[in-house]
Amino acid sequence: MTQTAVVQRSLRGFTGAGYDKGRPVWVQAAWFAALHLLFVKWWFPARWRPALLRAFGARVGQRVLIRRGVRIHWPWKLDVGDDVWIGEDAWILNLEPVTVGDDVCVSQNALLCTGSHRRRSVTFEFDNGPIRLAPGSWVAARATVLRGVTVGRGAVVGAGAVAHQDLAPGSVLTTGGASAAPPASFAPSASLKGATA
Repeated sequence: MTQTAVVQRSLRGFTGAGYDKGRPVWVQAAWFAALHLLFVKWWFPARWRPALLRAFGARVGQRVLIRRGVRIHWPWKLDVGDDVWIGEDAWILNLEPVTVGDDVCVSQNALLCTGSHRRRSVTFEFDNGPIRLAPGSWVAARATVLRGVTVGRGAVVGAGAVAHQDLAPGSVLTTGGASAAPPASFAPSASLKGATA
């Protein structure tokens, strides 16, 4: 029986080497104020959310619906296409760039997490990576997409599932871990338009 080496972690030595927040501290502070005082609030009009993101450097397309409670870490690292839905309490933890294609649905409480750490690093240094959601893909309720993952065109990360590697176009990932091609009758655009964001 082989033994696994145990890392004697020392978080005090963490440096964050290689991570660039992309904006000066005053811009970061201004965004956090806007996020918590306006953007996430139920009374802040949905039609103003894309405009606020654009003001902080995000690229946001047309007819984008962002519900209340959505958290976005750094707007300047966000690129959203046209006709995108982002549901209540979704969290886009974009330490690195997140690209969301046209006609994508990110449902309630979904998490897009570009951040991670090198588990064998004594000081637990970052191991971040970008996320890309191709056009017509769907990240369902309480699903998670991890750093470095591309969700292919028309692919689905099912409710509660965790995508830790790329999904092929048209595939479906479930909580059972199965990733399979959908039935021949599957029409991504029709399916997503009927989804609840």
